[in-house]
Amino acid sequence: MLDNLNFDKILFLDIETVPLIYNYSELNTSEKKLWDKKSISQQRNNETPEQTYAKAGIFAEFAKVICISVGILVKEKEHFQFRLKSFYGDDEKIILKDFAELLNKKFNRKDILLCAHNGKEFDFPFLSRRMLVNGVKLPKVLNNAGKKPWEVNHLDTMELWRFGDYKNFTSLDLLAHLFKIPTPKDLMDGADVKKVYYEEKNLAKIVEYCQKDVLTVARLLLKYATIEDEILEKHITILK
Repeated sequence: MLDNLNFDKILFLDIETVPLIYNYSELNTSEKKLWDKKSISQQRNNETPEQTYAKAGIFAEFAKVICISVGILVKEKEHFQFRLKSFYGDDEKIILKDFAELLNKKFNRKDILLCAHNGKEFDFPFLSRRMLVNGVKLPKVLNNAGKKPWEVNHLDTMELWRFGDYKNFTSLDLLAHLFKIPTPKDLMDGADVKKVYYEEKNLAKIVEYCQKDVLTVARLLLKYATIEDEILEKHITILK
């Protein structure tokens, strides 16, 4: 599996998102009507639109990006170095512009792959949609318009695990446990991001959590490729 993959040409990434407006009650009349329609597919067991608003952070029309963490593998002698960098803050447009600039300057080649867990259904389209909303031109590696499926340079560790089976979602945390990788969820969970951002105002905690997810995705892909080399903590560098 993945025998021909060039690990030094993969940009691993993860994003954290939160609703643009914290509580359903704070939406104006028009926004409430729009959410009520959007949330119909999310309602379970007679849930109200207000109850389903807990999921607003996963919809690009109602949420924003607060952190993008990326990582690259660098092979040095007998071990991998892993270099991490994060773009984060309250101003989504600045985050997206800085990330797009990185992609355009350093990852603007046909042989570059983006890799995320559930990236094809969430991270990649979410980033693209929010870039358009903020007037940020899509980098080539995110712009899939007119491309054939095999021309899209995106890897998804959840899709790879499915082996063609589309019935189930398999979490990164479960796969980390299965492959004996340190859990990325020891600090917090994705469901906590909204509260940590709006109530605790602890963006640093969210950034650390996002970086752990990126590291776990890289470790998982190495497991998929049956590569015995591990990414040790002492070989991880966080770039500013």
